Amino acid sequence: MNRVTNKVALVTGGAMGIGRACAELLSAEGAAVIVTDRDGENGRKTSQALSAEGRRVDFLNHNVSSEEDWIRVIASTRTTFGRLDILVNNAGVGRTGDVEHTSLDEWQNLLAINLDGVFLGIKHAIPAMRESGGGSIINMSSIEGLVGDPTLAAYNASKGAVRLLTKSAALYCAKGGTHIRVNSVHPGYIWTPMVQHALEASGNPAEMKRALEGLHPVGHLGEAMDVAYGVLYLASDESTFVTGAELVIDGGYTAQ
Repeated sequence: MNRVTNKVALVTGGAMGIGRACAELLSAEGAAVIVTDRDGENGRKTSQALSAEGRRVDFLNHNVSSEEDWIRVIASTRTTFGRLDILVNNAGVGRTGDVEHTSLDEWQNLLAINLDGVFLGIKHAIPAMRESGGGSIINMSSIEGLVGDPTLAAYNASKGAVRLLTKSAALYCAKGGTHIRVNSVHPGYIWTPMVQHALEASGNPAEMKRALEGLHPVGHLGEAMDVAYGVLYLASDESTFVTGAELVIDGGYTAQ
């Protein structure tokens, strides 16, 4: 308990899935948390549920591809809680499509959220964290940022770019003496609403789930809290010597 006491965390895409699990765990471990999402209904439900347990949690509507929204959200975080120590760049979208049949609009829309959103978060978190004396930025990549999939051209590109953007930002912050660490997290297939909806759209969700489980040597999909515990480690002072790293949480998927 209390692994991030007295810290202030901003979690994007926190309405459901991995983002919600991160907000739950960080707040349980003592952090004040701002949850942001475009899904206002579920975002407020998350905030209200955690606040009802006596935790310091607020919600803000947030389009991560908008620089104006980032400026507003970080300013509001600092006004409400006085500082920013942890940023979890979790918001993202998934879309299937090979490189030949993905339209330019589909490509640009996905990268605007999955990559531009991470860039803007890092860019605007750095000055806020510098004033706080340091911090931890955690960027949600994917196993698809490490290995290729013929049906995920735009998604592969976005998550691979997040991986190397993380390393560039980590070096910038380390060499600049900011005491800000930047790391990426690479989950395998996690049982979240996004994965569940994708399986339902396939027309045979039970068979597809078994197929996905078979891709992971441990024999099952991950849970959102599996990822949240990794995020908690990177957010805490336990990882003060960790920056520019890739934390893979994939049930052995990429070890094959």
